[in-house]
Amino acid sequence: MVETGALRPDDHQTKIIQILQDLYNKLIEYSPPSLPTVAETKSFFSRLFARAPESQEKLQSPRGLYLYGDVGTGKTMLMDLFYNTLPPSIKRKRRVHFHAFMVDVHKRIHATKIAMGHRGGDPIPKVARDLAEEASVLCFDEFQVTDIADAMILRRLLENLMDYGVVMVITSNRHPDELYKNGIQRSSFVPCIELLKNQFDVTDLDSGTDYRRVPRALSHVYYDPLSAENRREVDKLFTSLGSADPSDPVIANRELHTWGRTIVVPESTNNVAKFKFDDLCGKPLSAADYIEVTKTFGTVFLLDVPKMGLGLKDKARRFITFIDACYESKTKLFVTSEVPIHQVFSDDSHSDQTVSDQVRSVVSDLGLSLDDIGVSSLFSGEEEVFAFARCCSRLVQMGSKEWAETSGPH
Repeated sequence: MVETGALRPDDHQTKIIQILQDLYNKLIEYSPPSLPTVAETKSFFSRLFARAPESQEKLQSPRGLYLYGDVGTGKTMLMDLFYNTLPPSIKRKRRVHFHAFMVDVHKRIHATKIAMGHRGGDPIPKVARDLAEEASVLCFDEFQVTDIADAMILRRLLENLMDYGVVMVITSNRHPDELYKNGIQRSSFVPCIELLKNQFDVTDLDSGTDYRRVPRALSHVYYDPLSAENRREVDKLFTSLGSADPSDPVIANRELHTWGRTIVVPESTNNVAKFKFDDLCGKPLSAADYIEVTKTFGTVFLLDVPKMGLGLKDKARRFITFIDACYESKTKLFVTSEVPIHQVFSDDSHSDQTVSDQVRSVVSDLGLSLDDIGVSSLFSGEEEVFAFARCCSRLVQMGSKEWAETSGPH
């Protein structure tokens, strides 16, 4: 890929490739241990007395990899390269964004608890066994922990997956020691951090090159201000994309169902959907809802995005979550907004004195300029500031010609 010009030469990433190659070589000869029956996973005593042989098998499994680095260091590209070239002997594999994976895990836990009924019990071993049956190699992109519900189950989930012989490759923006920093009951999460450091090869991906700072040709997918002319232009685009297949006409008020909720899509074909901002961000929707939307539609039009001040903080958080879902699903996004899309969070004015070192550092790390995105008083905590800056970075990337050419139909 370097020889053809698809990738730029990078000595540091070449070293990371060798680490992935070493794991690849081990996987060629790797045979995952046999999984216990469903009945065995339900029995407390069978799990209790089976721990020794399971642990012995786990030690014989290849060690997992934990690759961390700042945004733009090539984590996702390297993971995709590894996943897409896994040995043919690996029949069961899964590559998933960590957020979507945890949504899936919580659904499975809920279903398992219902199946257990009044007898009760621990659903984690059963869920881990089912996941291991589906994939002996799991690749997680963008491992992060911001939810206490995730933090409380992760150590046992990862332990059980390793007991069942699952080999994991994880990418993250943070070193394990920095995960869930300042989170509620973080002391309960520390054993998970120790597990990652002791059972995975932790590798720093930072090479000094931020590939998101490499200039990209822009694509016309963002329209501002909210004028009649821009609305007509976007309506033409939607009509053009929506009429591409006569057998798949635009229908009104299509319904999507997720977690017992119904999401009404105002206008859509099977692959293209159009929403107003309040349809998606003005209602109490969650990450799981936005993942369902972006999983269903490869192209989404989002109209009438306002400039968001303190009175719209909840909507701003949902907008960030929606953009994350679009980015993770490689969704093609068209937007009309009151102000340039990268400035929808910006305060009307700011001075250098009002910009904290934390905000300045995060914005710089993501390859952004305060002059371009402005400063927002909406976000204060470390995780919120990072999510805001990352959202702006992703919007920049999703506005590129490269993104327009590679995103869209799933």
